[in-house]
Amino acid sequence: MASTTCEVKLRRGEPVEKGLRRLKKLLDREGILKDMRNRKHYEKPGDKKRLKQARARTRAARDRREARSKY
Repeated sequence: MASTTCEVKLRRGEPVEKGLRRLKKLLDREGILKDMRNRKHYEKPGDKKRLKQARARTRAARDRREARSKY
């Protein structure tokens, strides 16, 4: 999990909704939301490895398809 603390200070006269939007963008840029979603449920090391390999296979297949379509 990211160890940085995100802080958004509201400017004078700025609506809370706009400040929340800025905070969400900041969290997204920092990768904190993605990290929190990944840590929502415990994932066994073997399961992580299997998912990583499956993503790699999908990525490789997509790259092969894209390479064939270029020629």
